[in-house]
Amino acid sequence: MRKIALIAAALAFVAVGAVTWRAHSAASTTTTTPVSSVTTSTVAPQKLDVPAKVCVPHGATLVCSPWHPRDLWSSAVPDVYSTTFAPVVAQPTLLAYAAWIRTTATVFSLYPGYKGPGDTPLNRGPMMVPPTGRPRLLATMNSGFYEADGAAGFYVNHTLYFPMLVGLATVVRYTNGTVNIITWTGGARPGPTIQMARQNLPLLVSNGAPTPRTANNALWGLTLHGLPAVWRTALGITTSGDLVYAAAPAQTAQSMAHVMVLLHCVRAMQLDINPEWPIFVTYAAPGAQGPSLFVPNPNQIPGRFLYSSTKDFFAVYKATRRGEAQPW
Repeated sequence: MRKIALIAAALAFVAVGAVTWRAHSAASTTTTTPVSSVTTSTVAPQKLDVPAKVCVPHGATLVCSPWHPRDLWSSAVPDVYSTTFAPVVAQPTLLAYAAWIRTTATVFSLYPGYKGPGDTPLNRGPMMVPPTGRPRLLATMNSGFYEADGAAGFYVNHTLYFPMLVGLATVVRYTNGTVNIITWTGGARPGPTIQMARQNLPLLVSNGAPTPRTANNALWGLTLHGLPAVWRTALGITTSGDLVYAAAPAQTAQSMAHVMVLLHCVRAMQLDINPEWPIFVTYAAPGAQGPSLFVPNPNQIPGRFLYSSTKDFFAVYKATRRGEAQPW
């Protein structure tokens, strides 16, 4: 009942304000139940996580949007899926763009840009997807705010660029390969079991529900022209430990939190906002060939992270072993 209530609550949040740009394509939907595949093997196949259906109530029915694999070239089992859907069915052209990432088979990585996250005398590393990682690159996406726009911790490759702050939402990758989104309670420097940590504001979603703080839109960053509803991006984690990225136009902090709830996130953090920054890129072949913008942003280009990037960003690689260090 609680889940149904949360889904129904999403309908109450109708985005307001000007949309600087939006996509013109419609979301693919289905209300049919997929037929299970049949096997004659006497050995039960290993159960793999798959993204749960994204369904939005519409009267007495549910409008459900299918997920599509984005990396069939990398292995027999896809590790990155995408979907588009209308968080408010009454606004069918107002689409959210979501990507699901299987964390058990990937390396979720973080790279500084030549400006982001902020001024530092420390070595920034490649500031792009390094050539050593491109043969198994699956996806890239935007990260969070500049340090000047919101103080936050930033740690990667054994380097603390900015100290961790207690109480902030933090995406963390551990030395055993697992990934989580947590509220930071540790010290200024991550401990030895952490490979990567990136903070941005407090949690947007906690325990599968929008946090009370989302009711105050002013706490979630400066928006273009001061509009309350703008393009926002977020990163969430599911009960199975998989990551979900989402981008959507005309969103307040609270309505973006509901988008992440519809995507079955138990915790989520806001990433960058405003029309310039949303980007999620997938690749059609090894070697970062055939880059494609999943989030259709005219302010971005598909090859964005294959050369020096202004801002920091995340990259997803096919893993060769659990807990390996990210390409650098």
